[in-house]
Amino acid sequence: MELARLLRILLRRWWIMAIPIVLSAVPAIIGHFDGAVAAAAGFSAQIRYSAAQELNLPQRDGDYQDVWLASELTVNAFTDWVRSASFRAEMMAELGDSNIDFGSLGIAADNARSIGIIYLSHARGDALQTIAQAAISVLSRRSQTYFPQLGGEAAQVTILEQPLITAAPRPLTNRFAPVIQTALGLFIGFILAFFAEYLDPTIYDQEEIRRLGLPIVGSIPKRKG
Repeated sequence: MELARLLRILLRRWWIMAIPIVLSAVPAIIGHFDGAVAAAAGFSAQIRYSAAQELNLPQRDGDYQDVWLASELTVNAFTDWVRSASFRAEMMAELGDSNIDFGSLGIAADNARSIGIIYLSHARGDALQTIAQAAISVLSRRSQTYFPQLGGEAAQVTILEQPLITAAPRPLTNRFAPVIQTALGLFIGFILAFFAEYLDPTIYDQEEIRRLGLPIVGSIPKRKG
């Protein structure tokens, strides 16, 4: 019986519930499909490279494990360098007066043995392409300034794949924003509907009369046809 009464209230007050739902859902849905908002997460790129100190190796027997170890240590050092402020400053100097906003530039780095990876992110795709090329240039030409063990010569850097600029996925909060906003509007609609029902003194059916403790003498059925 209570469920039937609940449904009657919702059907009677549906228009009140619809107001907050529409007010919250429409802007959320429009923003979800708006290309400008979709691109607000920016763009990302990654640079994969290998690096080693330039050596004039004599002919010898063996598997050159020491050379591979030296390469791994070089990439380890480069990974820490890429994360530093000096690497960012070198890129800014490389680009000069390019009017690129470095405030929105994100830089991260990692490595797996002798393979290094640089992760870049920026709000603009064209700017990120320019920044990626500057990062490759700094990586290839400026390492000797920060690593004296290289003997004044820049480490030999090989780019394994050119950076591909891709649109970064939007944060989960943005992707689920339409659902959250619509659910919030639905919740507020429920509250408004029951509040309106509570304030309404109108009697709509026999069940409400019985709850008031009043006797029912008779009823007039709805006219059919």
